[in-house]
Amino acid sequence: MPKGGWREFSSSESLQRPEPTTAGTPRSQQIVRVQPTRGGKGGKTVTVIRGLQLDNAEIKALLKKLKNRIGSGGTVKEGEIELQGDQVDLALELLTQEGFRPKRSGG
Repeated sequence: MPKGGWREFSSSESLQRPEPTTAGTPRSQQIVRVQPTRGGKGGKTVTVIRGLQLDNAEIKALLKKLKNRIGSGGTVKEGEIELQGDQVDLALELLTQEGFRPKRSGG
């Protein structure tokens, strides 16, 4: 690339669009963190699941399975799953069954 960071748009290679990458990290290679936390929740314990590399529909489907298995409420916030209560052990078990590599983190 020439100095200044710009390119001519008339060349055929500059008009090519990059290929979309649909291949994400396989579930067996994703390291998912499961942590109980109380910060900013009015003193209530919440289980937070971080590190999921899934699209929005897959995260919502996983949340539904977790909520049904655990029997409590939950939500998706900023790509993280939050489950009501201290549900770390059950979440670790279900994530392992789903093919992830979950790890307990925090307290």
